[in-house]
Parts: sequence; structure tokens; C-alpha cells
Amino acid sequence: MGLPVIIDGVRLPSGKLGGVYHATRSADLLAAALAGLMKRTGVSPTSIDDVIVGCVTQSGEQGGNIARMGSLLAGLPTTVPAATVNRWCGSGHQAIHSAAQAIAAGDASCVIAAGVENMSRVPVYSDIGGLGNLHEEVVSRYNLVHQAESGERIAERWEISREQADQFGMESQRRASQAAREHRHRELLAYSVKDRDGKTISLVRDEGIRDSIDPAKVASLRLAYRPDGQGVLTAANCSQFADGASAVLLADEAWAKERGLSPRAKFRARVVAADDPAWALMAIVPATKRALERSGLSIDQIDWIEINEAFSTVVLAWQKEIGAPSEKINPWGGAIAHGHALGATGCVLLSKMMTGLDASGGRFGLQVMTIGHGQATASVIEILAEA
Repeated sequence: MGLPVIIDGVRLPSGKLGGVYHATRSADLLAAALAGLMKRTGVSPTSIDDVIVGCVTQSGEQGGNIARMGSLLAGLPTTVPAATVNRWCGSGHQAIHSAAQAIAAGDASCVIAAGVENMSRVPVYSDIGGLGNLHEEVVSRYNLVHQAESGERIAERWEISREQADQFGMESQRRASQAAREHRHRELLAYSVKDRDGKTISLVRDEGIRDSIDPAKVASLRLAYRPDGQGVLTAANCSQFADGASAVLLADEAWAKERGLSPRAKFRARVVAADDPAWALMAIVPATKRALERSGLSIDQIDWIEINEAFSTVVLAWQKEIGAPSEKINPWGGAIAHGHALGATGCVLLSKMMTGLDASGGRFGLQVMTIGHGQATASVIEILAEA
């Protein structure tokens, strides 16, 4: 049996919906992340036992096992297999867990986990022909609602005000802007792309980050999902739809050290959880509690937390339940600022968290992913001193 460790992680800068990646095929984004990871780690491509890629909307150019398409485009040998997985917004995170599990079981020594989503080119729910095609019996039996409506109900249940939601969104942008301006993101890969005028630009930061926020304008924004005025969610306090790709290299610890590789982190816990689908995104609470229990750590011992900012209300409700200090939650901002590229986000957050832990001298990191229809994934990692 192997001991899975994390060698390194990289990500492309996130693009806004309809932004810089609007003309870039999804497989090309994935290939760039895979090739960038191989170059940075220096691992021989023939050493890769498998490539596992998270992608939510597997239709159009994201169908046909995009993991294999991206691997071949990246120049990986034809002998390297690849598979695409879907656990909705936790797809990239699930790819990481699946890679670690294959190594722990002794089925593989070196696996790439990755994620990709180009929502500008492949709209969410296009794989089933639209949100209205969810099975009507499941929808009625479990009181399934749109995730945004769940976010509004969470605000009501946990007594989160519009002002609190807006403040969280602005702070996410402030933190992300500061980190970008200080060039903190070692995990970022520059990506060349043509803008709408046909000029080649090198993208070196997340496109959705705003360096200047006007609180008055934020307060004046109309509600995004409840036109009757009885809500809190707006464009300023919800995650941005985004395009992007990310990749993480995992290996068996002994195998890595034999080849002179220095692992950056190891797992203390890996968890998947599910809860009432009517609350859609709150399975992050039991997932977090289970991950902390398995890791043998308390929330106070966690140095860095990456939780997907699907909606500000979700993170604020989670914080009330878990008791995590604000300064440890998404210290460099979250999806409200840099966007949520569905299948890519799990690998994006892990890559970013390792960079943050290294930069801050932290030891333990917690990653938690909200997943629609009542699921969640969570990981606790420990930075290795020799890295």
C-alpha cells in the first residue's frame, strides 16, 4: 500500500464568463495546465500511471472523455490512460481524492488530478438540455430548488443580512486584489491568448478580480434571484461563473523520494459527505466536522482554509456552525473574486492553498467544496517540512 503525497499544483488564471477564454477550446485549457505541471515538476511523462480530470458539463467539446483529449494535446504518451469524473462543483476535488485513493491502494505510483471548465463555450446544464430537465419526481420528492434559492433560504435560516453578505463579497475582492498585486500566486501559469481585437496577451492574473470596489454601488445592485426584494444575493456577493483549468501531481511518497522529488504536502483526511438536498450546499458542515475528526485536529489548529464561495451566505452560515476565524477563511479571496470554473475549482483551491501555506509558514490546510443537490468534499493537508 502506498502513502499518497502532493508533489505540486498549478493553475491557469481564471477567465470571466465570455472573457479572455471565450474562443479557447476547453481541451486546450486542460492541455496547458497538464503541460505546465509536467514542466514545473520535471517528472517523466512515461511515469504517469493515470490522469483523472474533473469536469461538470460533459457535453459538446467537453464530452468524449476530455481527460484523454487534453492528455494527448499536452503531449503525454499514448500509453498514459485518462478518465473524466463528475461530482458537480467538487469534480476537481474528487479527481484529487480518486488519485490519492489509487496510490493508497497500491494501484498506481504517480497520478495527475486535474479539472477543467469553459463555461463561456459549454454552458452549465447543457449536458441535460437545461435545468428544467432534472427528473421531476426527484425535484418534487426532495424539494430541490435552484442553488441560488437555497443560498437565499440559508440567509434566512442563519440570519445573514444583505449588508453582511455584501461585506463578505467586498472583502473577498480586496484580499484577491492584494494577493494579485503582490504577485503571491506561485501556482499560477501565464497563458497566452488573443483578445477580441486579435492581439496576443499574456494572462498572468485572474480576470474577475476587481482592484477597486465602490461600497455604494455594491449596496445599490439589484437582487439577482429574488425580484420581490426579499433576498440578499447580488452579483457582488455570489461566485462568478468562470473558465479555467488546473492540475495537481500526486505520487507515492517512497516512489517520489527515490526519484529525487520533494513532496509539498500529505493528506490528513479525505472526505465526501451528503445531506438534505433541499439545502443544496450545506453538506459542507458535516463534511468539515468529519474531516477534522479524521485528521485529529481542531478548527483552531488549521492555518489556512479554502472554502468555495458559491454564495457569501453559504460561507457565512458555515462559519457560524464551525467557528472558524475570518482571517483564516480564503485569505487571498475566493470565487466571488477569481471565479468558479466548476470542474476546475477543486484543483485550483488546493494549488492556491499550498502556495498560501508556504507563504504564511502555516502547517495545516482545510479545503471544503460546496456541491449542488446536497453533497460536499473536504480535505485536510499537512505541509511537509522538507518541501
